[in-house]
Amino acid sequence: MTERFDAKDLARAVDAGILQPGQEQALLAFLRQQPENRGTFQLAHVAFYFGALLIMGAMGWLLTEAWMRIGDSALLAIALLYIVLLTGFAMALQRRQQPIAAGVLAAVAVSIVPLAVFAIERMLGWWPLDDTQADYHQYYTYVQGGWLLMEAATVLAGLLMLRLVPFPFIVMPIAVALWFMSMDLSEWFFGSPFSWEQRRTVSLWFGLALLLVFVVVDGRPRRDYAFWGYLAGLAAFWGGLTLMNSDSELGKALYCLVNLGLMGLAVLLRRPVFMVFGAMGVAAYLGYLSYEVFADSLLFPLVLTLIGLGVIGLGLLYQKRREQLSQSLRARLPSWLQQALPALRD
Repeated sequence: MTERFDAKDLARAVDAGILQPGQEQALLAFLRQQPENRGTFQLAHVAFYFGALLIMGAMGWLLTEAWMRIGDSALLAIALLYIVLLTGFAMALQRRQQPIAAGVLAAVAVSIVPLAVFAIERMLGWWPLDDTQADYHQYYTYVQGGWLLMEAATVLAGLLMLRLVPFPFIVMPIAVALWFMSMDLSEWFFGSPFSWEQRRTVSLWFGLALLLVFVVVDGRPRRDYAFWGYLAGLAAFWGGLTLMNSDSELGKALYCLVNLGLMGLAVLLRRPVFMVFGAMGVAAYLGYLSYEVFADSLLFPLVLTLIGLGVIGLGLLYQKRREQLSQSLRARLPSWLQQALPALRD
């Protein structure tokens, strides 16, 4: 749990002899200069991210067909204007010590890059798809080998933006573009039609690879770039795994075990996002048991209630002894694996 301190708290520390007179002012000034490291949950931060998602949606999957009719040159001009203005605002906010607002605007600018590349391709006659496949919003809903240049440009723009405005949320549009690219490359290599079964398999393996990459990245940069990478990787991996819908009881039990493994990784890495996805998977499996296997059992709801109470108890125990539990679990692993794991964050 993150604590908030003010000048009165530090003054009491001086009175108690914990700090020397004069040190409290230097410490308070230092803490005020570290807004990006405070880890506090503020309503303003919610507004920043929600506003960014609205713009991403408006200029992405919610873009109407009317925008396709304004002409490719006009579409390119608008997309470039958005990118330039948003990048300029982001850099200005960064200079004003507003890293979160700056970072989300920079991420929005990156998310508009595919629209600009789409317009350029059509203007130059490079667009590889026919007119029935030319709507931009289909970039977010269909697998097509023709989207590859847009995805590659988005990844490159995201990496460049990280140099200008180093903020973790920019990893999200990069990860999404890579996810799309994994699908489209598979369609390009294996040909059409690209079935739902193939999409699920590609999504699962891409998500697993992304998770492994960010386990390596985690804890090394000063900023927490791994969070958004974990989120994107889990969405791809867990989504592909969940949509596989095995017909065998063994397959469904293995699905539950994998999700229990994700919950264990949450303790090992101290990353709640793994717990969220793992808990959803276990809940889905228990729901299946309730409606299909134990539909006529009177004891099953009671057993689930006891399990739920036990999970809450474990959560309380983890909240109190998070450091000890994480260290104890790591100590049971082979030494080579302990060295490969990222350092624990607060």
